[in-house]
Amino acid sequence: MTVATPLSVSAPPASRIARIILDFLGDIPHSAEPPSVSPRVRAEALAATARRRAFIASASLSLPPGPLGWLTVLPELVAIWRIQAKMVADIAGAFGQKSTLTREQMLYCLFRHTAAQAVRDLVVRAGERFVVRRATAHALRTVAERIGVKLSQRALRNGLSRLLPAVGAVGVGTYAWLDTRQVAHTAIAMFSHEIAFESARSTEIPARRMDQLAREAGL
Repeated sequence: MTVATPLSVSAPPASRIARIILDFLGDIPHSAEPPSVSPRVRAEALAATARRRAFIASASLSLPPGPLGWLTVLPELVAIWRIQAKMVADIAGAFGQKSTLTREQMLYCLFRHTAAQAVRDLVVRAGERFVVRRATAHALRTVAERIGVKLSQRALRNGLSRLLPAVGAVGVGTYAWLDTRQVAHTAIAMFSHEIAFESARSTEIPARRMDQLAREAGL
């Protein structure tokens, strides 16, 4: 039997997701996590806790059956982002780098694995360090809109799974678990290295600067 998508239901528009992302970035979570003598071990423990919380939150929000389930798509995304953002802040704390945590780093950690092209101008790896480029308000808005396009497609897939809640809850929860693991990997990779910051001058890193960073990285 084929389950049809209700005609009155559509995926959340990319522009709406972009606005939520920008609002979300206005309040980077505070972390009381102290620097650890074994930061990588501590970071992995923080990640494991966040993965469990993400699975439970996502699976729970996907339980309402049928069209009602579509109403939980955006709340689910925001709930997972909050769990992941707190994890990123705590991982930065474990590595002794929470005092310099920026919006650009948060965007990079949360969305690099799902929208790599959108965040590629925010953080660049150059050898044994990461270069974080301070973005203008316009640049952040552009990045958020690009991410919004990607996530609206994901929201549509997640919404469709809610039409079969018994199957969808486990599937959506597992996706959130895997997504949180990727965020943790990105955060650990960055905060375990030296981080440098560049001032923003335009919406994208100039091509010659990108070439220079690539050469430093041996690419």
